Amino acid sequence: MPGDPVTAADVREAVYLAADTLATVVERDWRVPAGDLDWDCWETVEHIADDLFAYASQLGPRRPSVTEPVPIGFEYRRPGGPALTIYAIPEEGGQAGLLQVLESCGALLAAMVEVTPPTVRSQHTYGASDPEGFAAMGVVETLVHMRDVAAGLELSWEPPQDLCARSLQRLFPDVPAEGDSWQTLLWATGRIALPGRDRRASWRWDGTPRHQQ
Repeated sequence: MPGDPVTAADVREAVYLAADTLATVVERDWRVPAGDLDWDCWETVEHIADDLFAYASQLGPRRPSVTEPVPIGFEYRRPGGPALTIYAIPEEGGQAGLLQVLESCGALLAAMVEVTPPTVRSQHTYGASDPEGFAAMGVVETLVHMRDVAAGLELSWEPPQDLCARSLQRLFPDVPAEGDSWQTLLWATGRIALPGRDRRASWRWDGTPRHQQ
């Protein structure tokens, strides 16, 4: 229900739904474009895993910075590809191995959200956030980028309304929440137009904590 917090269970639900959907096409070629992105489907799944790992890492230090990220290295594995700390080795497990990477990074974020006190604040490009905020970011990145992957692989992808609604309320508090929350989340993240609302050319979420320390 809208108004309920985003939790570690929501992170697990989003990641497990994504992994279960992708497991149905594990024998297909994932080196095809992911929707409107410049990345292929393999790279986009790596990007989801990398984001989940990055959000977990931000919650790890005993004294996290609210202005600087944890200085973990990353690289571009090809020009125009995503910047990645986490990536899968295709020769060791193939696409099933990539799904293990995705689930592992989701588990790391869920675990960190569960054990980190809600008063903790850590850096994000859009403003310092709290464990619930990082959980919501992980959910949104997973749901929305899975839509890109699903478009490339011609898969059906329709995440639960309540999961979308909680994430919308947490990260997009100014977006009207009436109607289909999945379609609204796609509009909020610049994927689609809606009746009376043009497709967004730019967007950003608001991960700032909703409660003071």
